[in-house]
Amino acid sequence: MKKRHDHYFKRARAENYPARSVYKLQELDANFKLLKPGQTVLDLGAAPGSWTLFAAQKVGPAGKVLAIDLNATPTVFPENVTFTIADALNPDAEFQSLVTSWSPFNLVISDMAPKTTGSRFTDQARSLDLAGQALALARTCLIQGGHFVAKIFMGPDVKAFTDAMRGEFATVKTAKPDSSRSESFEQFIVGLTFKGPAKNLEE
Repeated sequence: MKKRHDHYFKRARAENYPARSVYKLQELDANFKLLKPGQTVLDLGAAPGSWTLFAAQKVGPAGKVLAIDLNATPTVFPENVTFTIADALNPDAEFQSLVTSWSPFNLVISDMAPKTTGSRFTDQARSLDLAGQALALARTCLIQGGHFVAKIFMGPDVKAFTDAMRGEFATVKTAKPDSSRSESFEQFIVGLTFKGPAKNLEE
């Protein structure tokens, strides 16, 4: 049986975060120095909003966070956050216009995960696809020198994915934060210092 109300769950409730996942981003930020004041951040798969709240705190009033999810959330966000309901993987014209108007981003983060089926092979494949689509979006809106983070389920295809990223980022790492549940096979891919220029927004 999963120990659902663990230390991180209780800590999140005490610190007014909607989910324990906030501590995963905190650990990644502490290790890789992802978030800085004044940055513009794109948060994919943002609901219920823990990553968004932490990112907003770190970038401060001079920064801003665009949070995207398929589902609404009751979380109340600070003024430097714009939360919108949209499908980042099948973007309509309104979504594309919104991302373009905010670009370029200093950081793109994705906590997106597939609905699990019970088949580890299927879930890994779907997770890899989500990470790939998040990366494809990041390529169009990430500033040169920016960073990328995406959740992915561990599997045999992850190495090929990270190897391919090495041509686009100066450093590519995988990490499993201490706050990830021990039974979880999630990990996070971190791409540091994007080599390619952000998309020319005037085109």
